Amino acid sequence: MGKQIAIVGAGISGLLACKHTLSKGFDPIVFEARDNIGGVWTKTIQSTRLQSPKSLYQFSDFPWPPEVTEDFPTQSQVLDYLQAYAHRFDLFRNIRFNCKVVSLSYEGPSDAEMEAWAFWSCTGEPFSPKGKWNITVENTSSHKTETHQVDFVILCLGRFSDVPNFPDFPENKGPEAFSGKVIHSMDYSNMDQATAQKFIQGKQVTVVGFQKSGMDISMEVSTANGIELPCTLLYRTEHWNLPDYVPWGVPIGFLYLNRFAELLIHKPDEGLLLSLLATILSPLRWGISKFVESHIKRKLRLVRHGMVPKHNFLKELNSCSIATVPEGFFDRVEEGSIKLKKAQNFTFCSEGILVDGEAEPLKTDLVILATGFRGVDKLKNALASPTFQDCVTGKTRLPLYRECIHPRIPQLALIGFSVSIEDLFTSEMRCRWLAELLSGTFKLPSIKEMERNVSQWNDSMKQSLGEYYERSCIGALQLWYIDQLCKDMGWNPKRKKSLLREWFEPYGPSDYV
Repeated sequence: MGKQIAIVGAGISGLLACKHTLSKGFDPIVFEARDNIGGVWTKTIQSTRLQSPKSLYQFSDFPWPPEVTEDFPTQSQVLDYLQAYAHRFDLFRNIRFNCKVVSLSYEGPSDAEMEAWAFWSCTGEPFSPKGKWNITVENTSSHKTETHQVDFVILCLGRFSDVPNFPDFPENKGPEAFSGKVIHSMDYSNMDQATAQKFIQGKQVTVVGFQKSGMDISMEVSTANGIELPCTLLYRTEHWNLPDYVPWGVPIGFLYLNRFAELLIHKPDEGLLLSLLATILSPLRWGISKFVESHIKRKLRLVRHGMVPKHNFLKELNSCSIATVPEGFFDRVEEGSIKLKKAQNFTFCSEGILVDGEAEPLKTDLVILATGFRGVDKLKNALASPTFQDCVTGKTRLPLYRECIHPRIPQLALIGFSVSIEDLFTSEMRCRWLAELLSGTFKLPSIKEMERNVSQWNDSMKQSLGEYYERSCIGALQLWYIDQLCKDMGWNPKRKKSLLREWFEPYGPSDYV
């Protein structure tokens, strides 16, 4: 087609973007900083498994091989699956490995002219005659740089890698005051199994953070050191982390991932009738949350451990902050090889950690901060333009139309930054939507209309999440969101074969083959 597309990153979203742009006749170039595909799956904690059942985490046109019988495959199985997908659709020929994108600069109109545009990229088209992107790429082996000029950029940077989130501490009360060692979970994940085990063995370890990485690392520390040197897991907030995806024997898809379930939830731009239904059915919405919560409390013995969250399960789901608890985690707590300790704030001292309100320090040799990543900073660092940086700086929820397009950043899309309960599935639908946009199947509305839609989604998320409104996530509104993508593309959003199945059966990748 003559238009050059660049894709940044060869993780799941990058592979999908490559596959679907190829299917429309484009010949994209994919820049990947590592020497292999897979994104966050290339370097994970050894014991990490898939967070959702594999039936919810698969490509619509490439199911898991029959030899993978586990519901929650291991890291190596996930990588093998991604490798097989890339080979099946001949994606490796488009990928340039060890090529780190260090800068993205837009060459074209002035900031004042772009501010006056009524349509994205001036014309509303993905390819604009007004400008191009210059991509500066560094070869991580030779450290040589080169610049490529392209017509469109698809950023598949992800938000859970590369730029670790370190908490802020008062002067002289941070890691510099500690006589031991402080690392981020990213550093631990980058170690091979033997190195990681040697690193933690025989040490008094404190892990900060009660999400997936924090739990996985705590399990590995407890395995290495036992009750003689118990691992302390420091956390701020209790979470409704899942022991499994079948509360009281009911697959969670039948509770949340179907059309009827979304009738119970207020949605952006829903209209009066749907708003009334969500209000009237709110007792059922509350009851389903309590049903799931009762299963989690019983199976994980949360009451016994003082770990019952103050918020409801639906808020956890809507914020995409649920994680799967490693098998046997609370058994380790009960045997004493993992100690849970709540702390709203803490600082460092020479001997270890000082928890607010406690006089004695928590003595430790090693602190591992499982405190997440600064995804917005990674995005900001990639954009050379201060104007474009301002579009994303300070945002906890990026203002993206259809969770893909920033109305004020031309000829660029972000895939994989906004998360969901089924990340691979939603990334695939976004890539299919973007491929149709690039090939001219449909056009975007005006910038004002896109910003109005973004504002509606933001208001809806604030209403449903309250104080848990933190990040770009479509949570329990996944089907409502995907319906919008389908309508844009001219597809029938209703994919089931009967009315009963349409309303009550879970939706997943296989429905969009």
